[in-house]
Amino acid sequence: MEIILRKEYSKFITYWLISLLIFISIIVIVGGLTRLTDSGLSITTWDVVKGILPPLNNNQWNDVFNLYKEIPQFYLLNQSMTLNEFKIIYYWEYIHRILGRILGLLFLIPFIYIYFKKILNQNYNINFFLLFLLILVQGTVGWYMVKSGLVENTTVSHYRLAIHLNLAFILFSAIFWYFLNIRNKKNKIFFSIKNENIFSKIFIFLIFTQITFGAFTSGLDAGKIYQSWPLMNNYLFPDDLTYKDIIFPQVLSEPSFVQFIHRKLAYIIFIYVVIMSFFIFYRRQKEMYQPTLYLLTMIFVQIILGIFTLLSGAYIWIASLHQISTILLLLSSIYFYYSTLKT
Repeated sequence: MEIILRKEYSKFITYWLISLLIFISIIVIVGGLTRLTDSGLSITTWDVVKGILPPLNNNQWNDVFNLYKEIPQFYLLNQSMTLNEFKIIYYWEYIHRILGRILGLLFLIPFIYIYFKKILNQNYNINFFLLFLLILVQGTVGWYMVKSGLVENTTVSHYRLAIHLNLAFILFSAIFWYFLNIRNKKNKIFFSIKNENIFSKIFIFLIFTQITFGAFTSGLDAGKIYQSWPLMNNYLFPDDLTYKDIIFPQVLSEPSFVQFIHRKLAYIIFIYVVIMSFFIFYRRQKEMYQPTLYLLTMIFVQIILGIFTLLSGAYIWIASLHQISTILLLLSSIYFYYSTLKT
């Protein structure tokens, strides 16, 4: 087996990867709260260097507030907003951006040390360099997302929001995967075109599809309609749509349809996991018991929080808990998938 890293540095690498996972989780949580508080458009410029500091005096605050007044979200929805109210949404977005910059440094500085100390093998150096490029891409996509709400719309594009979130979770998943490899002294490959483990690969695909529709739901505020369960206002299918309205891709911008798919995908994933779990316990695959129980627990928690989010009218703290549980569900899903691979 190929040696991944020099043994004497294993704790250093482990702590580094754990710190990255924790930090990305915080960024995702703050990003979710930024969306839930409609704060994402409060900073209308992308100043990589100048944007490190927030406004420091009244003149600077008035300048950034005046820039916000030029976009549709202000003059269509928030004309009565005061400067003090603006400061609240500004700081949500500011903190989110600053955390993104810190993540870049938290990744880059240790990686430079790791590279010149030759702690990791060449393959992992390349892999981690690609992850750093992904962080840079993620920041660019974040601004690309914000731009979609500055000219004609009062909110960001739900498509761009989904790309932004998926990139964050791909980064998170890759780091967690390398963490598992290093901890277990394995060199498992995340994805291959081989037919082996096809059921667990389908499961991961379903999880990321659900994350995408979760982002659509958030971006379209689709959680604020049809606040009933298990039916949607006593109907299985949204009563404001007909089957003739299902025209792709336009229907993916219909909040009621997006909520419908998000609900049904949750049921499909739950049933899929129950079936996989049944065969694992039936075949007495004891090495899979722990990851399976973790996965079943998080699937259950995620569905319960999703239901409460709907019934509460997407109340901010319940909705945030639902987003936080997505991180834990992804961890348990990747761990489950990792455990199914033999090499």
